[in-house]
Amino acid sequence: MRRPLRFALKSLAGLAVVAAVAAALLLGPYVARVRHVAADPVAGFHSGYFLYVPPRIALDAKGVGMLLVQPNNSGRTSDDVAVHERDAWWTGFERRRIADTLGTPLLVPAFPRMASQWRVYTHALDRDSLTTREPVLARPDLQIVAMIDDARRRLASDGIRLDARVLVQGFSASGMFANRFAVLHPGRVRAATVGSPGGWPIAPIARAGGDVLAYPAGIADLPALTGHPFDAASFRRIPQLIYMGDADDNDSLDFEDGWDPAMAARVSRRYGGTPLARWPAAEQLYRSAGSRARFERVPGVGHDRRALQDRSTAFFRTVMAADGRTKRR
Repeated sequence: MRRPLRFALKSLAGLAVVAAVAAALLLGPYVARVRHVAADPVAGFHSGYFLYVPPRIALDAKGVGMLLVQPNNSGRTSDDVAVHERDAWWTGFERRRIADTLGTPLLVPAFPRMASQWRVYTHALDRDSLTTREPVLARPDLQIVAMIDDARRRLASDGIRLDARVLVQGFSASGMFANRFAVLHPGRVRAATVGSPGGWPIAPIARAGGDVLAYPAGIADLPALTGHPFDAASFRRIPQLIYMGDADDNDSLDFEDGWDPAMAARVSRRYGGTPLARWPAAEQLYRSAGSRARFERVPGVGHDRRALQDRSTAFFRTVMAADGRTKRR
């Protein structure tokens, strides 16, 4: 019995070594190139972020690159900040291939989504995240602007210059964040891709008929919420891809963690009861506002980010090519 037992133990040990080597080969390149930046309230961000730098960076004729921002989305609430930090780390690990393909450093914030304050949907940049007084949860849009500037300073010290404007992408809740961030800070966005934005991309208008479209349905009360008016001219200049599968029925309007029920009901009454029903109206609103957004419905795809990610990456490649950015560093 001892010999078979020793053989089994050796086999298990061998498998453990193989697994460890495989994990090192898989994770090692990312671990070597990602850094965690701790929260810095003085600098303007109350959560940390992860910054990944690819082996080669695409630069324009002046030697300036772009930063890709991927908002985090844990998919659940938890008062344990470590839960959201782990998810943000893995989000960066998964999205690193996009950064490698584009030649862009990648920033992933680690915003918490608290169970004890479940109405504040930070990962979707909802209305409550603009009105709460809780510093860690408040104004994630301003916090991410501060993170962007902090990352640019850090990389500049490494000899990497980045544009003040960023590429921002997201899907589902993070797509809502990307979409709303482009409305709130259009001057900081070079291009945006927005996948399945919760059943309704924020309309770049204040009223529709007799209906006032308050944030996040529209932009009617942005000055009261943020202290600044909507910058329509800068928003119109942003190349945007807004897309979803035509089998996607994921609808954030059904949930009170992201929408005021009265405003959700107003959007549904005016534009339709499902994400697909509202899609043509949303496209028309963007077109009438002069936006450069391109709307796409992809046949046969549900709420599946992986099936649609290549569209986002290809869109950014086109934008970067127009800027003359090629991998040179």
